[in-house]
Amino acid sequence: MRTVCISRLIGLVKDSPNIVLWLMFNFYVFQFEGKTSFGMSVFNLSNAIMGSGILGLSYAMSNTGIVLFLILLTCIACLSCYSVHLLLRSAGIVGIRAYEQLGLRAFGHPGKILAAVIITLHNIGAMSSYLFIVKYELPLVIQAFLGQTTSSDDWFMNGNYLIIIVTVCVILPLAMMKHLGYLGYTSGFSLSCMVFFLSSVIYKRFNIACPPELFGNYSVSTPMPEDTCTAKYFTINQEVSMMFLIYLQTAYTIPILAFAFVCHPEVLPIYTELSNPTKKRMQNIGNVSILGMFIMYFFTATFGYLTFYENTEAELLHTYSKVDPLDKLILCVRLAVLVAVTLTVPVVLFPIRRALQQLLFPGRPFHWFRHVAIAVCLLFAVNLLVILVPNIRDIFGITGATTAPSLIFILPGLFYIRIVPTDQEPMNSRPKIQAACFTALGFIFMTMSLTFIGIDWMSGGNRNIGGH
Repeated sequence: MRTVCISRLIGLVKDSPNIVLWLMFNFYVFQFEGKTSFGMSVFNLSNAIMGSGILGLSYAMSNTGIVLFLILLTCIACLSCYSVHLLLRSAGIVGIRAYEQLGLRAFGHPGKILAAVIITLHNIGAMSSYLFIVKYELPLVIQAFLGQTTSSDDWFMNGNYLIIIVTVCVILPLAMMKHLGYLGYTSGFSLSCMVFFLSSVIYKRFNIACPPELFGNYSVSTPMPEDTCTAKYFTINQEVSMMFLIYLQTAYTIPILAFAFVCHPEVLPIYTELSNPTKKRMQNIGNVSILGMFIMYFFTATFGYLTFYENTEAELLHTYSKVDPLDKLILCVRLAVLVAVTLTVPVVLFPIRRALQQLLFPGRPFHWFRHVAIAVCLLFAVNLLVILVPNIRDIFGITGATTAPSLIFILPGLFYIRIVPTDQEPMNSRPKIQAACFTALGFIFMTMSLTFIGIDWMSGGNRNIGGH
């Protein structure tokens, strides 16, 4: 292994005069030995994939129909696996396991800055979505524990105070861990909370009557159509052309799904800390993680949709609360979701901190003060954003339509085209053509998503979407 590393290092020095690449390679290979197991790496990557968007998938299915939703979910999951392959192949060529350094190798300093900025913006959006769930759901959990049906003005019912307490007492200590691998245990517990959430959604499907006004406290003011409790496989409207309609209805659905599968900033840090790190082993971790989240997403969306059908709201837990606000099972589910998203924040913070370190302190050795200071500043900024901004629905729409395709499609494809030598794979070779098409697909997706989201805004659309 050492011989291979030294040989690759010599080739790296010959290929590029940039001493920063040499320093980063030396840091990652010789000073940052991988100790994280396959299972812990799967937990960390799965936890990075899983996000608050899972609460909005049933609503997305109600807009698209079951079949179209399944097609979209499958396509994006497969494309995410291919994207991980491109990243690992590019990293293997140059011996670099940092997203920003791949940008540096491919496009010089502008590429490094672009990659760092995109990672930072995307993960700040994801962290904000998690803390928004804490802000709005934790007061409801406390209210239910106290047996109250209305909120009060007590400080412990104020979401702004609660996110600060959760950040200081839970998130910050975990964010100060030196290595991402240490969070494997909390990631595993976070995933088990989401499995409990899925199990409860399936259980409630067979315990809530339809139409929902027949159950509990749910009431509707207008008569319901006869097909209210009929599942739709495709949502079709004859008044507009089929192509335009499908994309307009999925203007938010596709960004939600793309945002829900973004884990690419975490792939290379996890690869760095993996024991016995090989491309095949890391690709298997990516495939297992994405497959697991695909199954969880699909079953959550399906059973949530088959419970409320057209009455499914953008945030699934709110729909259950309308049925019975003091339901003990849903109370436990809320608590489990809160634990899950809280424990995900430190995992998402690691790539931002690494991106900032690569951007501001390239080649510097690890230093505790810098490590902690960046975490504190990031958490302070995210808390401030969540407290001051009353509704960041549109921010998530823009983020899902810009940074998500950049991280999944555009940057991995461009890195692969630029980094893999032409003597190994000419520009007209099938892998390079596939990567170019993959990149073009990202630009098309970004353009169409932004266009139709803009149309939706101008037409007064009032959709609500989740985050990562």
